[in-house]
Amino acid sequence: MEPRHKKILQQNRFHLVESLEPTDICDGLLSRGIFTQDMIDEIKSPRLRRDQARQLVKDLEKRGSRAFPAFLECLRETGQTTLAELLESGGPDLVPVPLPVQPSLIPLPVSNTESHSHGKDDAPKKLVPLKPTTLPLDVESSPSSDTESSRPRPARQRRDSLQYYRMDASPCGICLIINNVQFDPASNLNERKGSDIDCDKLEGRFKALHFQVVVKKNLKCSQIKRELSSLAKKDHSMFDCCVVIILSHGTEASHNRFPGAVHGVDGPSVPVQIITNYLNGQNCSSLQGKPKLFFIQACGGDQRDTGFEVSPGGIQASLGESDDQMDAIPISSSSDSLSLSDEIDARATLPTPSDILVSYSTFPGYVSWRDTKAGSWYVEILDRVLEENAASDDLTTMLLMVNNEVSQISAKGLYKQMPGSFNFLRKLFYFHVPKT
Repeated sequence: MEPRHKKILQQNRFHLVESLEPTDICDGLLSRGIFTQDMIDEIKSPRLRRDQARQLVKDLEKRGSRAFPAFLECLRETGQTTLAELLESGGPDLVPVPLPVQPSLIPLPVSNTESHSHGKDDAPKKLVPLKPTTLPLDVESSPSSDTESSRPRPARQRRDSLQYYRMDASPCGICLIINNVQFDPASNLNERKGSDIDCDKLEGRFKALHFQVVVKKNLKCSQIKRELSSLAKKDHSMFDCCVVIILSHGTEASHNRFPGAVHGVDGPSVPVQIITNYLNGQNCSSLQGKPKLFFIQACGGDQRDTGFEVSPGGIQASLGESDDQMDAIPISSSSDSLSLSDEIDARATLPTPSDILVSYSTFPGYVSWRDTKAGSWYVEILDRVLEENAASDDLTTMLLMVNNEVSQISAKGLYKQMPGSFNFLRKLFYFHVPKT
């Protein structure tokens, strides 16, 4: 905002807070691109109109050169023409408003020249109660403050706000499942028996959670990239979320943000960091500010975790059977990178990895176990936890439940597995569970 416009807002802040009807102009500022939906939600969250107006003016000062003219237009459109004319003229008659900012100047002459009429005890009253007496009187003098303070605060539904991501689109978003089962003999990767069971469970679960599910099976490394690139180029404007699930063999890979890599059926791998890059704020503008969830059922390396001894009763009985397999091969030194030929959104203001959560079936560097007849431990428990808790708990809480349950299972009575996640979400995430 231009300095002169910012100065006008600051000089007239008192009158704006007293008279502005903020909720009337929020839609206009949103439609003009001055405010985001998050900013509107923050403005509307306080109970009192004054607080809403104060927040609106504060935010307005931080916007671009179009903010002030757009604000005047919105004031006129909503019938608040007196304020619009006041701001347009600069409000020269409102200069006395800042006087309360200098309370220390008032009592000094009083104690020196008027002590005979007011007494010594009058000076401290002017110094100390200035703030306390101003606020109660200010509240009582407002004809609308009583009704505003007694008005019940609306319950926060699952809409986009400071606390929750919006999740009310129909469908909520696209869920891409890549299910790699049969690998080329030259890749030295075994068939992933039981993965179809995982795929069917997750396809049904995310359809129940109101997602448009797309399943791709047995993709080569280049085809995985092509599917992700195609997903990134889709228009997600009408969606609130995007989910990518990859069921494959995995390995370690160099990274600076998200560890691990997943193999195509031909053998080469795609680092998880590259997978997330396709949908980040730079490469998929229609998903900016929206949650991007990645669920990876693959090994993070070739180490086997034998766990550590705990007191009796601390864990449940072993659920692993002789048909347990792992989704890993030795470490890869893949240094693949995502092409940046797609146009980058220059208006993005959030950090690049924001609104991304990657849930791994196992700790980086370790194998992930899969039952050839029942599917993987991680997917089986993830599916059940989502079924039982999605209507009441947020995603990070449910992933803790998954972590706890998977950690108590043993493969062949010896090996353990510890899922985990890299969470860059900015808000709580609740799935949209249709009422039955």
